[in-house]
Amino acid sequence: MDDSTNSSATPAATSDGDGDEPLEPDAVVDFESAGVGDEETLARLRAVSFYLDEAFEVPGTNYRVGLDPILGLVPGIGDATASALSAYILVEAAMLGVPRTTLARMLGNVVLDATVGSLPVVGDVFDAAWKANARNVRLLEARYDDASPAAAAADRRFLLAAVAAIALLLVALGAATVLVALWVLGQVGLL
Repeated sequence: MDDSTNSSATPAATSDGDGDEPLEPDAVVDFESAGVGDEETLARLRAVSFYLDEAFEVPGTNYRVGLDPILGLVPGIGDATASALSAYILVEAAMLGVPRTTLARMLGNVVLDATVGSLPVVGDVFDAAWKANARNVRLLEARYDDASPAAAAADRRFLLAAVAAIALLLVALGAATVLVALWVLGQVGLL
């Protein structure tokens, strides 16, 4: 069998030029397949969105809910965890180079979800209906063709500001939850 016909399909081990050991074939960078990781990222974001917003079917209906409203039932930490996972989708979208206007819309969805979702019971119903993560993945997919590496580099500051805003929001929501819990306990006479 003549391996010379496959020499362009599989990179051969080459030397790095200083006479040392040859480079391993997996050390060769294939720039033509650089976009493959983007498809894997999109698949991962779809999975995160699915688990947060549509993982379980409500018995007797065709309506689906995910972990987001279920996590919201855990006082304090549940909404913070769900919001952090929602922020992950936003961060990945920025790393993919999605336009800034789309990132701003996605950030608005996360902030609205985190703010209203932090309200007891009503927020959990809102989380089940709003499905911010599914909305954000749809926005990402709709604008994915407009993504560019140059946009990703230019939007790093926006991404940093967005993550800082979400972190401050989570801290504020946690503090508000504690203060409301203390007030309620004081009104009931337990404090």
